[in-house]
Amino acid sequence: MSHICVASFSFLIPLTLLYSAVISDAQKLNNRPIIGVLAQEVYSPSPGKNSYIAASYVKYLESAGARVVPVMINRTEEEYTILFKSLNGILFPGGEVSISSSGYAKAAAIFYKLALEANLKGDYFPVWGTCLGLEALTVLTSGKSLLSPTNTTGVSLSLNFTEESKDSRMFKDFPEDLMTSLANEAITENSHQWSVTTEDFNGDENLKKFYRVLSTNTDGQTEFVSTIEAYDFPIYGTQWHPEKNAFEWTKANIPHSPAAIKTTFYMAQFLVNEAKKSLHKFPSRDEELNALIYNYQPTYTGWKSAFEQKYYFD
Repeated sequence: MSHICVASFSFLIPLTLLYSAVISDAQKLNNRPIIGVLAQEVYSPSPGKNSYIAASYVKYLESAGARVVPVMINRTEEEYTILFKSLNGILFPGGEVSISSSGYAKAAAIFYKLALEANLKGDYFPVWGTCLGLEALTVLTSGKSLLSPTNTTGVSLSLNFTEESKDSRMFKDFPEDLMTSLANEAITENSHQWSVTTEDFNGDENLKKFYRVLSTNTDGQTEFVSTIEAYDFPIYGTQWHPEKNAFEWTKANIPHSPAAIKTTFYMAQFLVNEAKKSLHKFPSRDEELNALIYNYQPTYTGWKSAFEQKYYFD
């Protein structure tokens, strides 16, 4: 679920550099990809529990053959730059923190900048935003917030695919029966109070030139953008939650049908395959092992939270 945001970031590089970028497929594949998942603040910090990552994002990526490193908040840009060179992609998860002033927001801005600079040099590095993460991407790309309130908290929807979805990198390898299910069955879970309307998206030249819209949705009154991918960069976002279908059970509206579960794994496979094009690696095996999420234990939170499990960090 997303939190209202009103400010842009200071880490943007000139957008005029971006539109001419063409990122070619990497010549070699990395079959041991490690993807960072960005942590975020908790509402009521306590010793050892100042930030968290929902375990469903970790399971989601692991299910498609990736390992996960938690990306902590409130680190220096130098620390993030060092970590960036070791990761093969990053996921900005959904949540409820500010996308203008939180530690999550500041870290996302740094990784977004680093990803743009790397990809412009042919150093493949994918960025994914889910829900709050997609909203953060639109702020980072446009330089301002274009969010509008929508009645989309705890609902599952079918996707209204655009013409551009047919030639998209994201959906091109999805089986036809799954695309039919996504278009006709309510199998994408939405947990957001804010969205970028289709009208506002199309009215912003930076967003319109940078991203193709792959799907839209409506809350019955307002049409909003629900799936995007950058034209010339491996940057992607969904306003909906592909990870919830297979790994979250706390809410009755979360779909668990065969097509819904299949959606989770095809989306995860796409992102992990993108990460395999990145050849970043840790300087040593010990540094790699010490950074992995396996060094932390998830906590069962399903009885009091929207997430079955969370990883908490100090």
